[in-house]
Amino acid sequence: MTSRERFLAAAICKPLDRPPVWLMRQAGRYLPEYRKLKQRYDFLTLVQTPELATEVTLQPMQRFPLDAAIIFSDILVIPEALGQGYHFRESGGIAMNYTLDAPEKIAALNSSGIEDRLRYVGEALQITRKELGTSRALLGFCGSPWTLATYMVEGGSSKDFSKIKYLALREPQQFEQLMQKISEACIDYLKLQIKAGVDAVQIFDSWAALCPHLHYHEWSLKWIQQIIEALDCEIPVILYAKGMGHHAVQLASTGAKALSIDWTLPLSKIYAALDAPIALQGNLDPAILTTTPELTRQEAVTILKETADCPGHIFNLGHGMLPHAKIECVEALLDVVTQWNHA
Repeated sequence: MTSRERFLAAAICKPLDRPPVWLMRQAGRYLPEYRKLKQRYDFLTLVQTPELATEVTLQPMQRFPLDAAIIFSDILVIPEALGQGYHFRESGGIAMNYTLDAPEKIAALNSSGIEDRLRYVGEALQITRKELGTSRALLGFCGSPWTLATYMVEGGSSKDFSKIKYLALREPQQFEQLMQKISEACIDYLKLQIKAGVDAVQIFDSWAALCPHLHYHEWSLKWIQQIIEALDCEIPVILYAKGMGHHAVQLASTGAKALSIDWTLPLSKIYAALDAPIALQGNLDPAILTTTPELTRQEAVTILKETADCPGHIFNLGHGMLPHAKIECVEALLDVVTQWNHA
């Protein structure tokens, strides 16, 4: 069985001797080859140049025995394609080129022609697919409408996210209009990725935990469900909602084939809560990869033992790679997982 076949089998909840493994945010500042490339190009140039995006995507694949690669890009390409660009603040954090602080600004967002405006991502995927071959899986992704809306309405990174909550609570029609436009763009974007050859896609609802319990479905999940239904199950969809593992039943109701879980809940508890079998992905704390190889092995084995009787496990981090992750810890992690046998 190839790594690609192993990943796809796990994603549709088929039990395997060992789980496939990939790491969220595989490329980044922890890799010296990435840091070297960043000395020559800024982040947006790397994202928007297909050949460079491919190079960054393949860097961890050339170094580690990963079963799947995730294309190097950013969730904020969707707001940019809608007409609201973004950049990075010198002090750190994301800044949108303007804030959605008026109804006419929301109305001006253009959700048509997304495939053409994000053609560079499709080209990067096609090049990566050719370079990667068919033995290992290739993943695409997008941000969830709610998570994207938080940046768009707040104007970038925020401390309290009061503006997006005000919009959702006090201006529901404007909020609905915004969410519909973002959802339509995400659907077209993911369809572009499917056409370009990805084996699965992941939807990142990174700010899901901002939603009050009573509004979680209305503000976030119903839009994710709309996206998944529009894709018509062409390929597995993985849903990551940070801090929302206790809502696993609701997350599964969206139609996602797999749920990616952060490190705050044991995967065995999630499996037990679900009515029907569904693949789970996770859930090593990324901070573990900043410690020692010995501790990394211990933590990885704990998760592997815990999920030994659970079908459809994809080993992953509970969130993205940290910039100060240690390469020797990543090597130790992958050594444990790729040699693991449930028998």
